[in-house]
Amino acid sequence: MTIGPSTWVTSVLQLSSPSKASDGTVQRSLVIETCEGEVAILDEPTYSFGSADNMRTYDVEIRLDSDNLTSAHGVKIDGKWSVIFGAGGGCSTVHQHSAVEVGDCLYLAVGDQVVCMSLVTGLKEWSRRVDLATCFGVYWDRPHEALISHGELQISRLSLKGDEIWNAGGADIFSEGFKCLGNGIEVIDFNGSVYLFDYRTGTLLSTG
Repeated sequence: MTIGPSTWVTSVLQLSSPSKASDGTVQRSLVIETCEGEVAILDEPTYSFGSADNMRTYDVEIRLDSDNLTSAHGVKIDGKWSVIFGAGGGCSTVHQHSAVEVGDCLYLAVGDQVVCMSLVTGLKEWSRRVDLATCFGVYWDRPHEALISHGELQISRLSLKGDEIWNAGGADIFSEGFKCLGNGIEVIDFNGSVYLFDYRTGTLLSTG
């Protein structure tokens, strides 16, 4: 995979308003433009793996955790492929930062994991548990060529092959804000404390 100035930048086409399933469960979806066409990402909180009674069906079902699944997100390109991932940890939903495209791969946050999948084939390349609770989102900072996981308890930088380069935590959960700035990664915890982490090393540059 070649990453550089020509790398495709993910374009969000549509973030749907939350809708309710027949059982009252809130469902969300996201459509993004990629090098392989429009990709739909669907929150599937009521999906039952291995059942024929789901509202939607997928070509492939992948359980990322053998224990209790708390989150399920479907990904599809109409006419090409579809796959649904189930993960444990804290419950995640679908939003603007649930997925990001880098090269010909899509990086998806689901439950406590980040999944890398091929946009060409829809196949899983790798998955990694990135937080003890929930992965709130995944980001690609192009100037620093940095893949960043925004976890509930920790911020992590990953290689494009799924290796952890560093992780960093704080005094409380990182629930109040996240930004990739020019001089570092800014995160705000539940108490309102602001952290600035270095892209290369994860070192805490400032707090306040």
